[in-house]
Amino acid sequence: MACRGSRGPRVFLPFLYPSIFGPNGSRIPRFNLAVHGRRHASTDPSAPAQDDIEYATTRLNPSPDDYSMPNFADKAKLTLHAGPGGHGCISFLREAYMADGPPNGGDGGHGGSIYIQAVHSETSLHKLARRKFARAGRGKSGQGSAKGGQRGEDVILSVPVGTVVREISRDDPEAVEEYLTKKRRKRRREPVAVEMDEDGEPIEDPDRKKWILYPGMSSSERKRVELPDLPIRDRLLKQPKAPVYLDLSRPTPRPILLAAGGLGGLGNPHFVSKNLRKPMFATRGENAMTMEIEMELKLLADVGLVGLPNAGKSTLLRAVTNSRARVGNWAFTTLQPNIGTVVLDNNKGRPVVKSFKVTAEDVSDDPWAEPAEPELQQRTKFTIADIPGLIEGAHLDRGLGIAFLRHVERAGVLAFVIDLGNGNAVEALKALWLEVGLYAQMREEEEQQREREAAIDWSASAGETMQSDFWTSSGVAKTTTAGAGLHIAGKPWFVVATKGDLPGAQENFAELRDYLAAVTRGDEPHPSGVEGAWIKDCAAIPVSAINGHGVDRVIHWTVGLLDG
Repeated sequence: MACRGSRGPRVFLPFLYPSIFGPNGSRIPRFNLAVHGRRHASTDPSAPAQDDIEYATTRLNPSPDDYSMPNFADKAKLTLHAGPGGHGCISFLREAYMADGPPNGGDGGHGGSIYIQAVHSETSLHKLARRKFARAGRGKSGQGSAKGGQRGEDVILSVPVGTVVREISRDDPEAVEEYLTKKRRKRRREPVAVEMDEDGEPIEDPDRKKWILYPGMSSSERKRVELPDLPIRDRLLKQPKAPVYLDLSRPTPRPILLAAGGLGGLGNPHFVSKNLRKPMFATRGENAMTMEIEMELKLLADVGLVGLPNAGKSTLLRAVTNSRARVGNWAFTTLQPNIGTVVLDNNKGRPVVKSFKVTAEDVSDDPWAEPAEPELQQRTKFTIADIPGLIEGAHLDRGLGIAFLRHVERAGVLAFVIDLGNGNAVEALKALWLEVGLYAQMREEEEQQREREAAIDWSASAGETMQSDFWTSSGVAKTTTAGAGLHIAGKPWFVVATKGDLPGAQENFAELRDYLAAVTRGDEPHPSGVEGAWIKDCAAIPVSAINGHGVDRVIHWTVGLLDG
């Protein structure tokens, strides 16, 4: 019998590739596929002269469908469920000529733990954002013949370098039980009357639910059985104190513990004593803790491109790197950050620009090893982050600004991309710096509030003394307003004036250049208004990214700022 659809794969080609085949299924000649597109170089409707500018379809002016947009997410919330421990086993040796042997029940396996590790191979949090939950393996229960249960599988969360982890909440039932058990044992030292319920019967010991009784025992035997005190056991792994806060700014050689698994239960051989030869009970495995965390990714790029929507940031990124970022003539073309790499030696070992960087301390697997001294190494490449456009009020969560402004915090150099064909360049630069400065101040206030909350003492002696650096003797929180926002305003920065081939761009650039010279001399304040901001050598570089003109100066100037 002939296979259905045996006409060959060529039948589906017109359906899969309609742009290559005509309506009747005939192939279009290759030379007819080359097209020329018109692309406006500015968003200013008052400049009709640019409508007549036509650019050939090239890599810097691609067709609308010529772009790459990988999955990207810079925020994720996860609920972590550590693995509970397995139960202990109640078993006795049964052999020939030994019908009633000693106890040989095995211990339950420990529950799996959840770890986190920062690696270079990950670039986004989109996998964890879709996941929502992370569950470690449950420990297996013990078996007869002294067979211990299998340990639960651990879970390692791989995140990109630059991820910040914050704990939102946690539920640790074992910590609560441990606290209540200590209080009950302290009360037992003094004679306490047996508590009775509404029916006049004694209330069952709360610790009784942590025991497993032999299934063959009758109900009357279950009530008469005397259980010893629960043994005090040390945890296999020490649970980090709340709240967990991790700043994974570099790769971690070993995973970091987030949620420790529960301990496995003890088999009945652990309770053999002089008076009790055959214990008919074992302990249950510990319940696992649950933790909710929030992860936030701050890209570790050397240069961050900041600009208004449709200012030419993505085109500039295409011009200096091999990035295939999406470009187009409409606002908010870039909906997520794009990372491009500038290769200084063109992968040939001969650097176009000589640059050196101080290498970070070597990360060793041995935690007791002494850190290596930083060394000077020749720079062969650097990375550029294209951040979605900012609008007025971006620091107040308007537009797409606040969702991606966090990536500016870790950039070594800021490059403000200004469109020379879209209004006054000086006013655009001031507007961008205003949003970045306000965002920096807002983030610093949030960080101070988080540190104040972490400094609160929840122990029994809380309120007696206040020795924290964040609180005064009168209990009022200290506030630091001097130099607010300096961690961003203190970065080296320069201006890339794009679309310099448009009519009227020279006059606009001349005004921008004079303004930056005045800022460098100190005649004009820093555009952000922050005192002590970086004004060493404020420069503006005119380019025409769509034509590839002037982009080499951007690379040389960036390398000079990175070298310091």
